[in-house]
Amino acid sequence: MVPVRITVVERTFNEEASRTYAVPGLGLCEMHTEGQVYVSDGWNKPEGLCESAWQCMQHFVFTLSHGGGDFFKDWMKDKNKALISCNDGCRPVLFLVERMDQE
Repeated sequence: MVPVRITVVERTFNEEASRTYAVPGLGLCEMHTEGQVYVSDGWNKPEGLCESAWQCMQHFVFTLSHGGGDFFKDWMKDKNKALISCNDGCRPVLFLVERMDQE
C-alpha cells in the first residue's frame, strides 16, 4: 500500500436546496477549509476528516493505495487521481484524492 493524499479543493453551497430543505442559517461546511490536506494509509480514515466524506471516497482511496485507478476510463486526466465530493446536498465539499507514490 502507498499513502493517499486527500486535499480539500472547494467548499460549495447550494443556496436553493438549502432554502428549501435545510435549517435556517446553514452555510458552507465548517469541518474543512480549502487547501487542507489529509493523508490516508490507504485503509484508515485520516483524523479530522468528516465521516460522511470518508464514506464517499474510501473505495477510491483504497483502490489508489493498492495500485488501481483509471476510474471510469474517461473521467480524470491522471489515472492516479480522483475528484470526489461528499454527499451533502446543501453544502458539498470537493476533494482531490491522489496516490503519493509519484513523488
